[in-house]
Amino acid sequence: MEGHDARRHRRGHQRLSAPVGDLPAERAARARRARHARRAARLAERLRGREVTGIHGYFAHRPAAVAAHAARRLGVPYGFSVHARDARKVTPAALAARARRAACVIACNRDIAAELARAGAPSRVLPHGVDTHRFRPRPEPRGVPLCLLAVGRLVEKKGFETLIEAVARLTIPFRLRIVGEGPRQARLARAVAAARLGERVTLAGPGTHADLPAEYARAHVVVLPSVADRNGDRDGLPNVVLEALASARAVVASDVGAVATAVLPGRTGVLVPPGDAEALARALELLARRPDWRKRLGREGRAYIERRFELGRCTERLGRVLERAYG
Repeated sequence: MEGHDARRHRRGHQRLSAPVGDLPAERAARARRARHARRAARLAERLRGREVTGIHGYFAHRPAAVAAHAARRLGVPYGFSVHARDARKVTPAALAARARRAACVIACNRDIAAELARAGAPSRVLPHGVDTHRFRPRPEPRGVPLCLLAVGRLVEKKGFETLIEAVARLTIPFRLRIVGEGPRQARLARAVAAARLGERVTLAGPGTHADLPAEYARAHVVVLPSVADRNGDRDGLPNVVLEALASARAVVASDVGAVATAVLPGRTGVLVPPGDAEALARALELLARRPDWRKRLGREGRAYIERRFELGRCTERLGRVLERAYG
C-alpha cells in the first residue's frame, strides 16, 4: 500500500525497508502508467470530433494500454492484437483484465491464442498475411551444392548453434547462409570455426527486407531451427516461414509455437524436435537426396500459402472482424 511503513524489527538488529509505494519497481510502474495516460490524452484530443467508433492497439503492452485509456476518454470500445513477446511484457492478471474490457482481442496464431487463454484472455486467431506477389516461386539453383538458408536475429531462441551442429554432420556437399545480426554473432562465428566449416557456412550479417526474395531464390531449403531460450521465449510463427513457403521453398523447422500450422509434415516441409541436431541433419540429407520431393513440398507450400495466408485475404478477414467489433 502506498505510504505504508514497512519497517521490521529483529532481535539484535533492525532491518529497514523503504515504504512499499517507493520501491523502484512500483515507482517504475507508476511512471509507466503516467506515460500511457499522457499518450492516451494526446491521442484522444487528436481524435475528438472525428467519427471514431473504436480504437485498436496493435500490441498487447503499451499500444493496448494507450488504446484503452484513449477509448475510455472518448466513450468508444477498444481492442488489441497480440503477436508474441508483447504478451509476455504484461502480467497474466493485467492481460486478462485488459482482455475482459476489450471488444476485440486478436492473436496472430493459435500458440499465442492458447497462451492468452491460459491467462484468462479469450481471443480470435487471425494470422499475418504474406505478399504472394513479392514472394513468389522462382527456379531452384542448378549445378551447385545444396544451398541452405536461415534468416533471423542472432539470438538464443533462433537455434542457430543447433543448425551449425547439424550441418557439421552432413555427408553431402552443401552451403549454408545465415542472414541476420545480433548478440550471438561472435559465438556463432566461433562455432563455425571450431567445426571447420568456414568455407561452407557464411554469416552474412544483416539483410534488408528488400533483399529477402533474392535470398530465398538462391536457396534450395530454408531452415528454422528454433528452440526455447533460457527465459522460455520461443518463436510463434515467424514471417520467414510464410515467405519461404510463398517462394516455393521446402522448409525444415523445429516443431515450436505455431510453426506446425504452416509447415505441414510431408506436405509443405519437415518438422523436427527443437534442439535435435541429428534429426535436423537427417531431414536436410533427405531433402538433398530427393530433389523431386523437395520441389513438390515447395509447390504445395506455395498453394497452401495462397489459400490460407495470402495478404489480401488476411486483410479482408481482419477488416470484417474489426467492423463487427467497432461498427
